[in-house]
Amino acid sequence: MFQITVDFFILTVILHFSGGIENPFFLYFVFHTILASVLLSRTQSYVQATLAVIMFGLLVLLEYKGLIRHYELRGFILHSHYNEGLFVLGTWFVLSTTLYLVVYMTTSISRQLRIQQEGFEQANIQLKEKDVVKSEYVMRLTHDIRGHLAAIESCLDIVINQMVGPLNEKQMDLVERAHRRASKCMIFITSLLKLTRMKLISELDMSFFSLKNVVFNAIAAVERRTTKKAIKVSYEFESDVDQIYGEAVLIEEMLSNLLFNAARYTPEGGRIKLLAREEGENVLIQVIDTGIGIPEGEQDKIFEEFYRAENARKVERDGTGLGLAIAKQVVERHKGRIWAENNKGGPGSTFSIILPKARNA
Repeated sequence: MFQITVDFFILTVILHFSGGIENPFFLYFVFHTILASVLLSRTQSYVQATLAVIMFGLLVLLEYKGLIRHYELRGFILHSHYNEGLFVLGTWFVLSTTLYLVVYMTTSISRQLRIQQEGFEQANIQLKEKDVVKSEYVMRLTHDIRGHLAAIESCLDIVINQMVGPLNEKQMDLVERAHRRASKCMIFITSLLKLTRMKLISELDMSFFSLKNVVFNAIAAVERRTTKKAIKVSYEFESDVDQIYGEAVLIEEMLSNLLFNAARYTPEGGRIKLLAREEGENVLIQVIDTGIGIPEGEQDKIFEEFYRAENARKVERDGTGLGLAIAKQVVERHKGRIWAENNKGGPGSTFSIILPKARNA
């Protein structure tokens, strides 16, 4: 209110020395009246409009009565109007009614917008609360299902190993099919449980850890699959890249997911390379493969929950569609960024991750 009042006073002084009522810039009173109507209450806005009406009215009245000097606006107005009573009264009346109408309309619109904004904020709060309830329900449900699946897997393992008696060829085939299905379902439930738990956890147990050790563990985790497909795995570190701040277990799981994906969709005899280098205050990690790549227009969608690219579904029907969603959650919880793109001039894709080296404020 003080700032607007001062601005009104300054504008009045400027008008006085530049033609008074003959200067069309007196319309600039409208701008601050709009600003007051947006920022202040309706009562305060009317007070500011009244103040502008009084200031401008005193200026034109004093000039009309000859109590203060009138400065002509030469080269713009051919005849003086400051001493024409009807013109002065009419102009002052038009400006006054304009300011009050501006206050009325702007405050009405602002009030409606505030009501809508409060409604949106309340709806957003309710959505977040419902999302938490949904996540808690999913976590309890998947946890229970996981327990039953674990029991089923254990029983099938016993039967497959013929610890309860021999099986004929047909029986063994049926039991192995059931075991494979149970294992795939177990992987899906475990991934969903991890993703849901991550959404519900507000804080991570972060500390400084060795990124090199985490990368070595992630590579070792996929060694069996890459060896089976004769895929060559290599890595390259800049000398300064090692200690970063974060949750080591989650970072390792995220890199393992990316490496497993790369191995899953890279044909036999292909290559996977992991690079890590400094990028200012961050570390850039890239997983580069010679696999099937990502269809155009799906680079962003693949990080959505349960989404699988069209070519990925053709290679493997039973993927969960949660691995990259988990990776995105991990990176974002570390205030980082993850994206994917196809390799230029060659087959395959590159997954890039930016992670801060130090603690985020």
